[in-house]
Amino acid sequence: MNKTNIDIQSLLRDHIRSMTPYSSARDEFEDVSKENIFLDANENPFGTATGEPYNRYPDPYQRAVKAKLSPIKNIPADHIFLGNGSDEPIDLLFRAFVEPQKDNVIILPPTYGMYKVSADLNNVEVREVALTADLDLDVEGILGKVDENTKIIFVCSPNNPTGGAVSSEKIEQLLSGFEGLVIVDEAYIDFSSQPSFISKLSEYNNLIVLQTFSKAWGMAGLRLGMMFASPEIIKVFNTIKPPYNINQLTQEKALEALDNVEKVEDMVDKLLKERTRLEEALDKMPFVKNRYPSDANFILIQVEEADKMYDELVEKGIVIRNRSKVLLCDQGLRISIGTEEENNRFLEEFSRLG
Repeated sequence: MNKTNIDIQSLLRDHIRSMTPYSSARDEFEDVSKENIFLDANENPFGTATGEPYNRYPDPYQRAVKAKLSPIKNIPADHIFLGNGSDEPIDLLFRAFVEPQKDNVIILPPTYGMYKVSADLNNVEVREVALTADLDLDVEGILGKVDENTKIIFVCSPNNPTGGAVSSEKIEQLLSGFEGLVIVDEAYIDFSSQPSFISKLSEYNNLIVLQTFSKAWGMAGLRLGMMFASPEIIKVFNTIKPPYNINQLTQEKALEALDNVEKVEDMVDKLLKERTRLEEALDKMPFVKNRYPSDANFILIQVEEADKMYDELVEKGIVIRNRSKVLLCDQGLRISIGTEEENNRFLEEFSRLG
């Protein structure tokens, strides 16, 4: 069994290593039972203008949510960080580990655009190593870009915008061969037959796994992301995050969702069946030149005139994503899997464009 034991503290930015976190009122007194009289947090004691009970600050560490999430993901609660979408932990990675104008990160285009946006925002060099022609990892090329200032490699699997999962074996090669952090972004893992890398956290302490409530859980509007890592890394994130980064309403809705896992499984099953139906229909359309294999809740196809087809669909009130200018996605259109009725309408209109 390959294992890594990277010195995480040595990867941290110097000032983060010695930083003292903000201590909120709910840090100092955790018991929020109604029997107590709270005069410690400068809250409004009368409630809200709408009459809803959101006048008190939420649990800053989302303990109840993590307690329910832990057995579902089969990982101890101290390995879990919850963020405002996945974008928050991505940004915190730069703040904690990557020194602006000195360190660098590696991304693997075509990939999720927020990695580069966060790097640019934090004034960090981005090194790019394209996926191979079969949309897998170029491990030799990636490790060849690494130098003493490379802190993070971002791997999106299943990948956005292409949809396919990359090789698990090659991800493990990166984890074993790189003395920095490897981020495996699994936003679409619920739609894939590939197992989650959460099971590998005990083997690689430089592994961080990102997931989200936005896709399979159907909670994109509530903005709740999950990060799984070693307790040492989770402690760092709890030190530098905003005090109340997950609001009370989001925590309550997450708890409701975690009590209804079977509903999530049912939605995923329906989406997978619809994905198969769309794949079969698209394969029969002569103007679809290529359909990329999908482990996600979307399908990327290659057509002859992506811009024209995109515009014509928009005129019909059907909005897909034009990815035709993205590396390795020439003339590519990305189609999210909708309801049966939405997919029928898309197929009807799309088939007429050829």
